[in-house]
Amino acid sequence: MNRSSKVILFTLFSFLLFVGCKEKKQEVDIDLALEGKPNILLIYTDDQSFRALQALGNPEINTPIMDKLVKEGTTFTHAYNMGGWNGAICLASRAMMISGRNIWRAQEFSESLSKNQESNKTWPKLMEQQGYETYMTGKWHISIPPDSIFNHVKSVLSGMPKDTPEGYNRPLNKKDTLWQPWKKEFGGYWEGGQHWSELVRDDALSFISHASGSTKPFFMYVAFNAPHDPRQAPKSYVDAYDLDSIAIPKSFMPEYPFAEAMGSGRELRDEMLAPFPRTEYSVKVNRQEYYALVTHLDEQIGKILNSLETHNLRENTFIFFTSDHGLAIGEHGLLGKQNMFDHSIRVPFVMLGPNVPKDKKISTDIYLQDIMATSLELAGVNKPTYVDFNSLLDLATSKTSKGNYPAVYGCYEEASQRMIRKDNYKLIVYPKIEKLLLFDLRADPLELEDLSSDPRNTPLLRKMFLELMELQEAMGDRLDLHPIFESIFKEDNAV
Repeated sequence: MNRSSKVILFTLFSFLLFVGCKEKKQEVDIDLALEGKPNILLIYTDDQSFRALQALGNPEINTPIMDKLVKEGTTFTHAYNMGGWNGAICLASRAMMISGRNIWRAQEFSESLSKNQESNKTWPKLMEQQGYETYMTGKWHISIPPDSIFNHVKSVLSGMPKDTPEGYNRPLNKKDTLWQPWKKEFGGYWEGGQHWSELVRDDALSFISHASGSTKPFFMYVAFNAPHDPRQAPKSYVDAYDLDSIAIPKSFMPEYPFAEAMGSGRELRDEMLAPFPRTEYSVKVNRQEYYALVTHLDEQIGKILNSLETHNLRENTFIFFTSDHGLAIGEHGLLGKQNMFDHSIRVPFVMLGPNVPKDKKISTDIYLQDIMATSLELAGVNKPTYVDFNSLLDLATSKTSKGNYPAVYGCYEEASQRMIRKDNYKLIVYPKIEKLLLFDLRADPLELEDLSSDPRNTPLLRKMFLELMELQEAMGDRLDLHPIFESIFKEDNAV
């Protein structure tokens, strides 16, 4: 073989080797793409429905920073919270997040945490064991003091800002202007002199500055109270929303007919914020104030992200943005989140970071608490057997399109509501009155038309009810729905 032939063969071999290495490099897992461990930042909001982002389909709301997150990351469009064991849905959601356990196991774990037991099995402790410097600021609402499981704790804020009687049963009419979001005399978010969203922002900025000089990777748990009520924001943010331009929800009704039976009646605190029966005006005002608080929050998040850039930390940081659950704010005649409609159990969920695809949307059903398992994988932690939720890395990188769950499970209180969402259908059960609701979510995403009374849907109802009871068993749900099943489907069972 002459010299020329050898050169050609060597060049061809080098090219094939280069291509092979390049292809191999592209297959590198997201969590192995960096030298050393990546930073993890959770931005956790409160009461923010998946509909409270312009980038996710709501043209009424102004959220430029959150929209930018959607553009720069991967969005899981169908992220759910399981519900709550009492009216404080926030508590259950956060207990699941910190513990990694499903709702009924998280309730048991919360009781052990209140006795200061098993704290080493919490999310921040698992991160610390992998060499992470852990930090928390903002809303807590969990049964163990945060400074017992985080290395650094700044502001520890209550489940909600202290409210006043003036913030309820309003507005009665256009002349009812005593309470206004910007009036500081009513306390709430203004308690202490600085708006709580700005307080949490400043806390986060301070820690980012500290972290920029550290050799350790960090795990930041930044939990805003906004946009939970009382919905207070500076006047300019409220004025930015023209009340006449705010649409009435298509599911608007003066009062939800099954509210009392499902444990979300007139005596529930969240539902007392607006007058009964609901009026279009009161719903518009509540939505205006909600939007204003979200926009004010959006600005604070932007300053945190800018600080990461300024301190050259953004490239090595995975960011998770989500909320603990959604909110009705006038949909289906409801104000709160103690229900199984998507507006109250479905949240925004965005993941950004090295090698995370940009401007990508994934419709696979997930739970928002999957953040914990995802961050553990990023940190190199073998997921403990007691963690019920699952990593999203394979879904985010398209290594699989198959979800981690056969269906989405939902519940409220010991015996008030149960739900299963599967294959774009949703079954809701109100056990106290043996009432079933069935929705075709592909044809009816706003859940306006109950299909349960159509005899043609009886086989589907029966199938979903049976699958719900299977989910109950897997979740450790003690509510026995078999008597209701036998009662509703007795003729079918006789056949």
